Amino acid sequence: MEKVSIRIDGIRVEVPKDSTVLQAARSIGINIPTLCYLEGVNKTGACRMCLVEIEGERGLQTSCTLPVKEDMSVITRSRRIREARKENMQLILANHNSDCLSCSKNTSCELQKMCEDLGMYGVLMRMQALKPVDDRSPCIVRDPNKCILCGRCIAVCKNVQGIGVLSMAERGLDTEILPAFGNSFEEAPCIFCGQCINACPTAALTEKSEIDKVWEALEDKDLHVVVQVAPAVRAALGEEFGMPIGTSVTRQMYTSLRMLGFDKIFDTNFAADLTILEEGTELLERIKSGGKLPMITSCSPGWIRYIEIYHSDLLEHVSSCKSPQQMMGSVLKTYYAQLNGLDPKKIFSVSVMPCTAKKYEASKEEMAGDHGRDVDAVLTTRELARMIKEASLDFASLEPSDADEIFGDYTGAGVIFGATGGVMEAAIRTVADILEGAEIEDIEYEAVRGLEGVKEASVAVGGLTVKVAVAHGTDNARKLLELIREGKADYHFIEVMACPGGCVNGGGQPYVSPFEREKFNVMQLRAGALYKEDAELPLRKSHLNPSVQKLYSDFLGKPGSHKSHEFLHTSYRKRNQF
Repeated sequence: MEKVSIRIDGIRVEVPKDSTVLQAARSIGINIPTLCYLEGVNKTGACRMCLVEIEGERGLQTSCTLPVKEDMSVITRSRRIREARKENMQLILANHNSDCLSCSKNTSCELQKMCEDLGMYGVLMRMQALKPVDDRSPCIVRDPNKCILCGRCIAVCKNVQGIGVLSMAERGLDTEILPAFGNSFEEAPCIFCGQCINACPTAALTEKSEIDKVWEALEDKDLHVVVQVAPAVRAALGEEFGMPIGTSVTRQMYTSLRMLGFDKIFDTNFAADLTILEEGTELLERIKSGGKLPMITSCSPGWIRYIEIYHSDLLEHVSSCKSPQQMMGSVLKTYYAQLNGLDPKKIFSVSVMPCTAKKYEASKEEMAGDHGRDVDAVLTTRELARMIKEASLDFASLEPSDADEIFGDYTGAGVIFGATGGVMEAAIRTVADILEGAEIEDIEYEAVRGLEGVKEASVAVGGLTVKVAVAHGTDNARKLLELIREGKADYHFIEVMACPGGCVNGGGQPYVSPFEREKFNVMQLRAGALYKEDAELPLRKSHLNPSVQKLYSDFLGKPGSHKSHEFLHTSYRKRNQF
């Protein structure tokens, strides 16, 4: 790789020829401040906070867009630069609602931190009249009064997810970032993945909170309040309490939920195991009967909304299985209610998810029956952390405990659902045993692991070579859908997760600043926590879960039965793009 030699603040450094000044500075530990920059996604210089001086040139330059040149001399710290950055920050703050103490992103806001770093204390702000807040969507709240027009949300939606729902509208002081056609998020062809929320440096985009709804349910003595927790939550919740990225907090998490007042603590991993039996049965039936192949997973609600809006002609390929969240909700309102003599209408079912689209999924008309809604409220990982803080619990010091029996029991296969490739690996472990007619010992399917956008693998078992593919992020999913449409996808089974990296990087996970994401491979560290728990569990195949076996023997009959289809499966339909 060709390199060039430059000086930054008097330090000589060699960097790749295609580097920017910002990248060169960060390579030697000089953190030039940025607000609009996202590595590999967005570099527009819009915020003008990354200004530097170049010896021999008059004007200040934006380092995130400036390519390095041989023997270039860069100054990142000078009075002129500090004053320019403060002036630019003043302009940003002049149009920013500064209700920091009551803001959901207080202490995790990049704008707030940059003000502190710049020494901007006692700044007089002249906020104009507040614009209306868009909170009509079940998932995402847009507050234009917090928006700094950095464009990061636009770039993530377009360049990473391949959708492009967001864009700049109007001019001058009236400029806003809006969903397509100026609509509310509720009406826009948004898939509610929440990647825009994770990209936003302020609280201009946040999840729609259901914290108050859950507190109210917990205080209602007439309700039996149960909670389920998704696999990816345990790999990230600790970050909200100062723990390193990739710390698993499974059993402390259970304790915190019990102390918050939930009547029963269950784990979505149980329903992940259940999903594998239903989905695996459906796959084998399609293979044997000449059904529509490849079959595609249905666990990710952002992915389901994406195919319903943008590729509805391929809906027959999608598994009819509900997601683990909805399967668990349905089972709790039926089988669990019967076991315990409870009125389903008195059961208030809460899920804790790494995903904002799960709020939308729970609200869909298809996700209800005679027992009421499968899931009554959805909290993100961030929302659970806020509740723990509100309750003044010292999370890091909590004694570990276990989830409640039956619906808190799970295998390693259920745990890895939270990482891209995890659903596929869990499915292969079970399908391979069924096809082989014996228990296969080698169950580490490395080919479907990792962060490559699209992964392919073939597994030879029971006289059949099962061809599979895995995609994470909807732009990668689109590539596979195009192959299906062209008749070039000779796979049996495809896993799709809407979020890059899978659920561990969901739109409801703890915020990680772009600078930290450059230092740490967040997705890999969180996924590593799940694979570690999987490896340590005594049972690692979904069909070996004795509590799932009991559910079938006592209530459902067998995988794919009429009763299973009644409570655990769903249907899809074309949805309008706007």
